Amino acid sequence: MLIDLLAAAGEAAPQNKFGFAEALEQGGFIAYATVVILGIMSFGSFYILFTKWFEQSKIMRQSRELSGSFWKTATLKDGAAKLAKNSAWRQIVDDGLQAEEEAAKLRDTADAHDWLHGSLARSEASINARLAAGLPFLATVGATAPFIGLFGTVVGIYRALIAIGIAGSASIDKVAGPVGEALIMTALGLLVAVPAVLAYNYLQARNKRIGELLTAFSTDVLAHIASSGQVRPASLAAPAKPAPAAAAKPAAAPTKP
Repeated sequence: MLIDLLAAAGEAAPQNKFGFAEALEQGGFIAYATVVILGIMSFGSFYILFTKWFEQSKIMRQSRELSGSFWKTATLKDGAAKLAKNSAWRQIVDDGLQAEEEAAKLRDTADAHDWLHGSLARSEASINARLAAGLPFLATVGATAPFIGLFGTVVGIYRALIAIGIAGSASIDKVAGPVGEALIMTALGLLVAVPAVLAYNYLQARNKRIGELLTAFSTDVLAHIASSGQVRPASLAAPAKPAPAAAAKPAAAPTKP
């Protein structure tokens, strides 16, 4: 008896015809296509955010280890052996050593120095380009996702106007579905665009910091090679010994009258 009453109450309860699934069903192919495109954009944005964050964190962690292991070795080859093979810092050292061998073939000393400097700059630029890969996608998502959501909004409003024209009156049951679909598309577009813009700015700032570290390290490697190992980073240079204080002269004895 109780089960029959509950079943009858469930049948008598009004059904929600304006949910998210119902809005997509009413929107048809355009609504489903808009949601799928925004979903792909959102997935790609978070994938790039996490993969780039881990890559940047690895490079920054290796940068902190340079002063403790690399610069304390006798030669650059010994220091390179202590670095990870696929690290950005190992790439700069290997490219610098290779450029040093090739620069020795040049007759002019100035040309050899320019070749060495250009090779290290080229290596640094390739690392920065690899770190920047994926960021244009985030910028594209942040710029276009609101407009894709707006496209779904325009289609939803258009369908609402058609429903009003067919019914001959702007009754709530004819307008609520298309208008709800339009608002959902706008919200989804903003929900996808805002994280993408934040991720782009965050990763771009970290790339700028890594670029500064790479430039400093490349400069140190260049100076080390050009000076045959005599020049090292300023932070590892031996502190200057303080000059010995001059011995105080004894005071002259007072003269007797």
